[in-house]
Amino acid sequence: MVARTARAAAALRLLDCDILVEPGLLGSVGTIAARVAPAHRYVVITDDTVAGFYAERVVASFSGTDPLLLRIPPGEAHKTRLTWASLTDEMLDAGCGRDTTIIALGGGVVGDLAGFVAATFMRGIPFVQVPTTLLAMIDASIGGKTGVDAPAGKNLVGAFHQPKAVVADPQTLTTLPVNHRRAGAAEAIKHGVITDAAYFDRVAGALPALLTEPSGDAMHELIIGSITIKAGVVLGDERERGMRKILNFGHTLGHAIETASDYRLLHGEAIAVGMVLESVLAERIGLAAAGTSARVREVVRRAGLPADLPASLSPERLLALTRTDKKARAGAVEYALPLAVGTMAGADTRWSVRVRDDDVIAVLRAPDSR
Repeated sequence: MVARTARAAAALRLLDCDILVEPGLLGSVGTIAARVAPAHRYVVITDDTVAGFYAERVVASFSGTDPLLLRIPPGEAHKTRLTWASLTDEMLDAGCGRDTTIIALGGGVVGDLAGFVAATFMRGIPFVQVPTTLLAMIDASIGGKTGVDAPAGKNLVGAFHQPKAVVADPQTLTTLPVNHRRAGAAEAIKHGVITDAAYFDRVAGALPALLTEPSGDAMHELIIGSITIKAGVVLGDERERGMRKILNFGHTLGHAIETASDYRLLHGEAIAVGMVLESVLAERIGLAAAGTSARVREVVRRAGLPADLPASLSPERLLALTRTDKKARAGAVEYALPLAVGTMAGADTRWSVRVRDDDVIAVLRAPDSR
């Protein structure tokens, strides 16, 4: 990765959303929110862990107003309709109206949940994403997907609702545990597989060192590179009717793995396994060039991420979970699969591929998948 471009402030525009990346931006959240989403009332939604590090700084960045601070317990287990209802009730009890802007301060769970509150409160109010994890910075906060989980699976209740801004301060990664940095790297690996072999190779070359230097130049450039890739895909297909489906690479099996693990696996860990298995699947059905899955597996392992299916997970259970995935159509499960690193299949089928159950089961049962 090229050090000379690192550390510079980056500003991109995606639809009606400003995406800002710069060290120290947490202290400017209030100023940015007042510019992009002026409001009578601001509500900062965060979790207990992130609040201990950053809530005071973000709240203090609002001059002349006192934001309402709402906290939830950390973790995917709390990204539910029950938590959504609790947050909306708290806002109503506090007298929040349609002239309110929400600030989502945290990782992917907080961003998805707070975004869904914003999408549904008073039929929709503005919000600003302030991601504090690598995964949230480069993927979850970009593109306007919001939602909560259901017992049947991840993100099955939600809405498209674009934030007014994404404010990413890479300095927050210094307080992020290394396993969460690895989980975020899974999405950067995915971005390379789906669109850019050269980016894939740059990420591979920077691993695993960049994960030990979260405030370094390589990490800063990775953040900007991945945001640019994802924003470009979303810009061409906001509502996932075509090419945006390629962003689901690794997620059909990955979401099933994450759910079946009762969320003991981090999202990025489950997606890492999903990318390896879906690459194997692409080779098995004759789509991907030989060696594609080996390249994906190698880089996943360089990142310190799991590449194999946990032995405790049943292939039949995983297959059943894919049937409730948002990407299932007419009872058939659709996958985003690579032709090779940097190129995806499905240009003639709206960027998704239907796969037979027996091929999926064969991959899940293969000895080298576990």
